[in-house]
Amino acid sequence: MHDAVDATTDLVDVGHESTARVVTSVTDQIDELKGAARFVDDVRRLSTRGVLTTIKVVNRTVEVVTDVALDAAERAYLDPEEPAPVAAVPMRSDVLKSGAWVGDAAIGLVNAVVGDHLEAKANGLDMSMVFRVGDFYAPLEADALREAAPNATPKVALFVHGLATTEWSWCLESEAYHGDPGISFGSLLQRDLGYTPIYVRYNTGRRVADNGKSLAAYLQRFVDNYPVPIEELTLLGHSMGGLVVRSACHHAMEAELPWTALVPRVFCLGTPHQGAPLAKLGKALTGVLDAIDLPGTQVTAKILAGRSGGIKDLSHGAVVDEDWLDPDPAAGSDAKLLPGARHYFVSATITEDPEHPLGQLIGDLLVREPSASGPSLDESHFSIETRRYGGVMHHQLQNHPAVYAQVRDACAEPSAD
Repeated sequence: MHDAVDATTDLVDVGHESTARVVTSVTDQIDELKGAARFVDDVRRLSTRGVLTTIKVVNRTVEVVTDVALDAAERAYLDPEEPAPVAAVPMRSDVLKSGAWVGDAAIGLVNAVVGDHLEAKANGLDMSMVFRVGDFYAPLEADALREAAPNATPKVALFVHGLATTEWSWCLESEAYHGDPGISFGSLLQRDLGYTPIYVRYNTGRRVADNGKSLAAYLQRFVDNYPVPIEELTLLGHSMGGLVVRSACHHAMEAELPWTALVPRVFCLGTPHQGAPLAKLGKALTGVLDAIDLPGTQVTAKILAGRSGGIKDLSHGAVVDEDWLDPDPAAGSDAKLLPGARHYFVSATITEDPEHPLGQLIGDLLVREPSASGPSLDESHFSIETRRYGGVMHHQLQNHPAVYAQVRDACAEPSAD
């Protein structure tokens, strides 16, 4: 929040300077006014900077005081010497709009917008990566995992949420779809096929590649310390979560991590493998507005340019560092799919008829069908299945009965050796 105050103060300064440049560009053409106008502008700049600097000083003084309180609360919340599971917001759709849910949702949203900045500043609002087991966030230590998952099974389904949400999003609309607020893909796979559902919670404002690297390493720790030997590890990612899953697989293969051999299938639900329209629009608008020296355009350009690395990655589905460092995103990604695993790319359209022009144009509202149908691949020997659903919006892919039927049927098939 304190960083946001500083950022807003800087935007005010940008607006003032842009306005001043417009005015002086006119007065400089009039010899009788040029000198006086420049003097007035210097006085204006001095006084404005003084006020804005005072605001920043007061803001940072408040930050020091509040940080002391936050640090004390954090020490009381988790003892690093004795890692233990920590209770999470119940995975039920009927907690929607409760105090706990509102706080959790707000954290997810803030992390999406400025999560990379929060991480760089070691801000207490940074939603660091953690695994949820049952109703607890469990450290990836053997004792903590055993306590959180007393009925652990050798088949694990790992769920990775999308941008601006938390793991709770996997139970959105549970009661409407299944008649039970506690139903989710995870609970259904547990009931129907004996899977243990595990949910990943992470800062969606970080670069996808950074989250992918973290997930690759965390998964190895998880596999090593899980209460029973894992026979199958099925990965499911929604929206950005699908990109993070792909990134984790890529980085795990690069590091030759053993857990990749346990993955028989990967699901990407509404994932913008080739970019999302709104993210592409944001990138284009930033360049256009920044080229126009007016207060409104300059301030808006600064705001757009300050969007998180995670949001920027969605403009063309960046999975590895090279994807966003490459000035020509059209060249495609160097990331490879996981050999030996079957990949399921699921898309949707808001129209019942997927072929309807409107459905073809806007897809599920956030991701169009071609992008959700998978990345552009130079090689075609991977085992891939694509499926699309009509009359389904982006967020509904996480808990829609028809989508679950596909997931269940795929998971019921024997794994290929």
